[in-house]
Amino acid sequence: MSLKVMFSFIFVITVIVSLMVYWFVPTETIEFGLNDGNYNFSRYSYGLEDMQFYNNMRYPQHTISYKISNCSLQKQNDMVGAFKVLESETILEFYPVEFGEEIFVSCEDRDRFKGGLFIAGEGGPTNITRAGNLNVILNGKILLIRQSQCPTPNVALHELLHALGFEHSTNKNNIMYKYSDCKQTLGEDIPKLINELYVLASEPDLIFENVTATMHGKYLDLNATIRNNGFNVAGNSVMEIYADGNLIKEVNLNSINIGYGRIIILEKVFVFKMNVEKLELFIKSDFPELDKQNNRVVLNVKK
Repeated sequence: MSLKVMFSFIFVITVIVSLMVYWFVPTETIEFGLNDGNYNFSRYSYGLEDMQFYNNMRYPQHTISYKISNCSLQKQNDMVGAFKVLESETILEFYPVEFGEEIFVSCEDRDRFKGGLFIAGEGGPTNITRAGNLNVILNGKILLIRQSQCPTPNVALHELLHALGFEHSTNKNNIMYKYSDCKQTLGEDIPKLINELYVLASEPDLIFENVTATMHGKYLDLNATIRNNGFNVAGNSVMEIYADGNLIKEVNLNSINIGYGRIIILEKVFVFKMNVEKLELFIKSDFPELDKQNNRVVLNVKK
């Protein structure tokens, strides 16, 4: 083999090895940071914090199922009357079921005392799921001990509002005051807050949380958390990853329950382009959500 041919052969091999190193061997580490303003983690905040046990408490839908068990006819009438009062003052609707109820109502025929005073009833949420700034009530319970002695079902209404997440009031004239009086009324602020809480559709809301990414040459490492901060189960969806506008990876997401999430860890995802300036992540779903705008995040190279 002549010297010229040998040098040509060595040159070709060198070029091939250099290209392989360029394309496949990490040479530089690039960190990405979130582009502020891509999504909002505090969209649903209504104030009036002292009115409920926790902020923004509501059932998944404005139609709420109930079951009444082992109650006298008078107490049943009181409870149904309490449902009708709220239906007339708010957008809530209540309907009876035989099983799978969201609010379970039971009764006692014996008097109970606390601190020398009669206990008229007990009520409250029994299953709460935290979903971002929302507290979604999945189940509640009401125990009616004494039937109302008032023209209106004040005892049942008081305990129903507890089951809806409302705390005691310091106003002696309000139905939520800790001691019952026939002159107490529902007032305007409770129906107002109920309508504000339940005006949102009973839909899921998938959002991104804690997104981090690093490029090692042409390889991408990415961690992302996707959470359902809505009022319904999110069906199957897809997370798409783009590097400077080019799709590089799709990740199938199974259904996600209210308040639950998925942690996605990707390592050594090959990216054809060098010197990526921007990463974009999208959640693609074919079902309605409370907010589709928070289905996208943008990460830029940290300067």
